[in-house]
Amino acid sequence: MFRMSLVRSSLCLDVCFSFVELKRGISQDLISSPKLDKYKIARQLTDKAIKEKKIFSIYGHSPVIRASLRRKGWVEKRFHFLPKVVPSVKDEGEGAPENKRAEGKESQEVALGKTDDIHDVMSRLVKNETPHFLWTIKRDIIDYHSLSCDQMLNHYGKTASFTTKIGLCVSLRSLPWYVQANPDCFFPRCYGLCTESEKREFLDDFRRTVASSILKWVVSHQNCSRSSPKGWREEAGDRDSSNKQVPESTGSRLTGLSGQLVDIACRACEAYLGRLEHEDIDLSEDAAKDLTEDEWKDLTQQYYRLIHGEAFISNSRNYFSQCQALLKKITSVNPQTEIDGLRNIWIVKPAAKSRGRDIVCLNHVEEILELVATDPPPAKGNKWVVQKYIETPLLIYDTKFDIRQWFLVTDWNPLTIWFYKESYLRFSTQRFSLDNLDSAIHLCNNSIQKHLKNDEDRSPLLPGHNMWTSTEFQEYLQKRGRGAVWGSVIYPSMKRAITNTMKVAQDHVDPRKNSFELYGADFILGCDFKPWLIEINSSPTMHASTPVTAQLCAQVQEDTIKVVVDRKVDRNCDVGNFELLWRQPAVELPPFPGSDLFVEGVGVWKAKKQMPPISNFDFASPLLDIHPPRERCPPAMPHLAPGPPQMALQQDLKLKDEKVPPCTLPVAATGSFGKIEPPTCTFQHLDNKALSSALARAESDKHLDPNLLNVHPLRPSFQAAADRRGPAITGPSRCFLKLLMERATRGPGAWPGLGLRAQVDRYGAAPLARSGTQQWPRE
Repeated sequence: MFRMSLVRSSLCLDVCFSFVELKRGISQDLISSPKLDKYKIARQLTDKAIKEKKIFSIYGHSPVIRASLRRKGWVEKRFHFLPKVVPSVKDEGEGAPENKRAEGKESQEVALGKTDDIHDVMSRLVKNETPHFLWTIKRDIIDYHSLSCDQMLNHYGKTASFTTKIGLCVSLRSLPWYVQANPDCFFPRCYGLCTESEKREFLDDFRRTVASSILKWVVSHQNCSRSSPKGWREEAGDRDSSNKQVPESTGSRLTGLSGQLVDIACRACEAYLGRLEHEDIDLSEDAAKDLTEDEWKDLTQQYYRLIHGEAFISNSRNYFSQCQALLKKITSVNPQTEIDGLRNIWIVKPAAKSRGRDIVCLNHVEEILELVATDPPPAKGNKWVVQKYIETPLLIYDTKFDIRQWFLVTDWNPLTIWFYKESYLRFSTQRFSLDNLDSAIHLCNNSIQKHLKNDEDRSPLLPGHNMWTSTEFQEYLQKRGRGAVWGSVIYPSMKRAITNTMKVAQDHVDPRKNSFELYGADFILGCDFKPWLIEINSSPTMHASTPVTAQLCAQVQEDTIKVVVDRKVDRNCDVGNFELLWRQPAVELPPFPGSDLFVEGVGVWKAKKQMPPISNFDFASPLLDIHPPRERCPPAMPHLAPGPPQMALQQDLKLKDEKVPPCTLPVAATGSFGKIEPPTCTFQHLDNKALSSALARAESDKHLDPNLLNVHPLRPSFQAAADRRGPAITGPSRCFLKLLMERATRGPGAWPGLGLRAQVDRYGAAPLARSGTQQWPRE
């Protein structure tokens, strides 16, 4: 009760502080007015927020986010109910059930004090406005595809590649294709039990671990009688009896196993090392050293008896050197040899569930495969995941713990990751022991441990609420002379693991701009202080369940707002405890070694018939003095049949504007023909309506005169015009009319890249008339 009262008092102070901050933005004349009322204040603050696009909406219970945004001048558009959404199995993250409890707590926050009334008024004033900041615990509540580009959302789409157990298991296998890193160095090997191939790979791994565990038993059994220096695990209070070996003097009460068991285990390990060196490529199946199915089954059953203390190897010291040498080779190629331990324990998880639901620890392969096989066919699609359990974790006062580490992704292209400097430890309520595989001992999730009572035999030095801050953990390490381990091993290793995982997932996530997301990663430390990534949670819980989470969860949310809101305005603003972990450098396009090729110009119509070469053409006289002879040719437009005389058509081409500006044609230089100076000519500008009416009249009258528009633009007529200059006749050329229409419609710049000479050659020898009319050669 005292803790909850502190939280409520803190929220009340936040609300009061936000009210004071909001009043600072009010004009002084309004403050000094005796008629000051909350509606005027709310109206002015709301207008300012709308102008600055500071409208936000929150789905669920997030009082820290609400108070932080209000202090910055944001106005909330409230939703009094949450839409019913079917939760997505793929993107289900930790903290989802807390939303249901939070809906009932939402009404408590409204009654924090009278200062909240002004926020109710402001919320009603913006009920028709579009929120520019959306915060929700479950991404399925909001369809991010329907959002505009300037709306901020605290979720990304398609993050199942690293926020689900099966997605993380599969995606990290392709890590070597992205970075030069081995996922086996920070992620315990994992298999999906949904396909037969995955089951086979898991079975092979389980059997290899059986063989190496037998070798470890032989080596550790011989070292049991020797006095070894006190290690870190003993300093930390590790009194686990799981690694205690049974001396040979008690062999009279146990079943003795022959040394053949060690020989078979050594043969299996040598075959494993040979495959890694590709020595089995040129060997036949008969010559291979692989064990048969019966040999594996017999080896596994004897291993169960040996590990559970029901048997021992009488002459194990004879194999000490051989087993030690093989273990050294295996350790050099398998970085997870240390965490494998002796018990061969595997943790079986539902692929898409969180908060420790339905997770069990098993050390018999038959039980693991049977657990998956007993599921009904529809449930098999949920995909079980089996992961190697870390049998040698770092213990604090003989108790297991894990680390919750936050990180923030603000962009996926380029990839931008922010790492939080503070984290917290979660302890188990029970003492650690491998003799008991109860999940209460081996799972440190707060959703599981909060329902259990602390073991009476547990150390009183541990906190009663089972949480430490990372600062307290560093103090603990400092007292034992290992204070430098956090900054040199633990913290940088966690950063590398997060960076590598996000690089792999980058291609699978929907990289929506103006979105961000806060994630919670869970790590377990090995006995050598090396962190191992277990899983990554979307929507990590922010519930103030303990004094540690009440402090850190509120702090990380406020710092998140600083990064995603304040930093948009000021790049040098305070970002709290966040530090920029990774920002992908801009990808520069490689220089193009070839020529800089480009195409310029405009498209022209291709002539239906090739124009014959023109020779012996006399350009001595002006162009408009040429009077080519008339020649009948096939019609230029096949759909236009001969029509009435051309005077009927010319009368229809009436002009709207009689004032036609003169157009001076440029002087063109020709090779051997000398210099051509085309005369100044004028031609009338036709609008679109005139052209349309003229063409329509020509089409309607096409059956009247078979000789209309039947003059070919080129061929011998132009050559004849060069030899004889006959008197002009009346009669329009269809090609010249087309040229005239286009020039009139599109203006003199109809063909900006085409000169007059090219236009005349294109459409024939139809010259322009001096006074806006046309002259044509006679018959």
